[in-house]
Amino acid sequence: MMQLEFTAGAVPMLVVTADGFRPTSVALQGRRAIAVGSVSATGDTWRAKVPLHVSRWGGPVLPLPSGRYELMLDGAPTEIATSHPRVALGEMDAEVVDGRVSVSAPADDAPLPPRGILDRVLGPRGFGPLRDTVFFESFYGRNASCNPRAIDAELARLAPDVTRYWSVVDHSVAVPDGAVPVIEGSAAWHRARSTSRLLVVNDWLRHGFVRRRGQRVLQTWHGTPLKRLALHRAGFDPRRSVAIVRESLRWSVLLAQNPFAAGILARAYAFVGRPVWVEGYPRNDVLIDGDGRAVRDALGIDHEQRVLLYAPTWRDDREQMVDFLDVERLARDVDAVVLVRGHSRTLIPGTDARGARVIDVTGYPDIAELLLVADGLITDYSSVMFDYSATGKPIYVFAPDLEHYRGELRGFYFDLAERVPGPMTATHDELTAALTDAAVPTRFAERAAAWRARFNARDDGRAAERVVARLLDQGMIRSGR
Repeated sequence: MMQLEFTAGAVPMLVVTADGFRPTSVALQGRRAIAVGSVSATGDTWRAKVPLHVSRWGGPVLPLPSGRYELMLDGAPTEIATSHPRVALGEMDAEVVDGRVSVSAPADDAPLPPRGILDRVLGPRGFGPLRDTVFFESFYGRNASCNPRAIDAELARLAPDVTRYWSVVDHSVAVPDGAVPVIEGSAAWHRARSTSRLLVVNDWLRHGFVRRRGQRVLQTWHGTPLKRLALHRAGFDPRRSVAIVRESLRWSVLLAQNPFAAGILARAYAFVGRPVWVEGYPRNDVLIDGDGRAVRDALGIDHEQRVLLYAPTWRDDREQMVDFLDVERLARDVDAVVLVRGHSRTLIPGTDARGARVIDVTGYPDIAELLLVADGLITDYSSVMFDYSATGKPIYVFAPDLEHYRGELRGFYFDLAERVPGPMTATHDELTAALTDAAVPTRFAERAAAWRARFNARDDGRAAERVVARLLDQGMIRSGR
């Protein structure tokens, strides 16, 4: 029978000991990460050591993302017959539950009670006075990316003395150099969010947040909207409407990529008459002056290889990413490496796609770097098309469920087929034909120019500079430098 133990140290380990047949390979495989171990033997006894920290895409060595992992021996899943109680291993806890290894954020970082109880116990100022710190959150702490990440970098450059907190779901999320990670819902997290003079977020604040006097919230949002959202969604739901208005009252300033988005977002979130900054998107600065060679190296892609990024949006009627496209077949048919990027909402419930010349990058820290290396974008209704168009590279729409999505799930703010700067396709063969047609960029050049003029006029590589300058000028950030 296998014996298991978890060992602490600079890199925590799962140690498996058993007699009999010795496997040649061992690994822990989860939905979004794989930790590969080593096997040794003494007589009839073999021992496997699997690190519980990994480096993904050439990044820092960090704890495995929270979740359950199968023990893989010689590539086959092996159920663990014995349980193992929860063990504290520094930046993570580990245990064996229902035959699988389960890792999670440390118990010391466990969520506090619901915010309503917290308010009654501590009061709105229970964590102390406001401090000249900044609290960042991107996609509910699932990564440190998007507009908040770009603003963080510019702030660190101009005001390095300012403490920058980043909300993360666990310590597998890499935060920018010099920033302080705080686990979502923990006491440290509530303290940082409640006492920071400025919050920079790209989605809802949640957890009963109450903005204090003197506190400011910059809501960057996360894309120019094509699909209807918030108050504009079909069907009147009084509870949803109240929640939307309550949420937007927490914001001090709304950032928009372009005038079109400014108008839509302000109306959809009842933010009319309050400050909206139309400055372009800081996250797109890298698309203007960035170099994608290092990203290709991290992904293991040859610099001459054609790269296509497939990035569909999420669906309200399913948890995981759509499965309309056979990405391995596509990679073969068009002679390309296909990067698969699910929406942030499918990151946790989904599982990495696998196949020859297919790389699942749903968990990659920042999509802007993926846009930089992609030679073409395949999407459906995702706002990523408004970002990628700043590169001037071709966009291909693959939308087999167009009528269902437009008529039943969400609806659009404009007719996509009339304006999209690339071919609309609904089948694998149509998409393949478009991707192998060298005339596509020329045929859609006029539409692409009109699209960029409308949506990318402020995406000039200096959006973060302008946003941070306004934050400093208006005293939302106070630097002692």
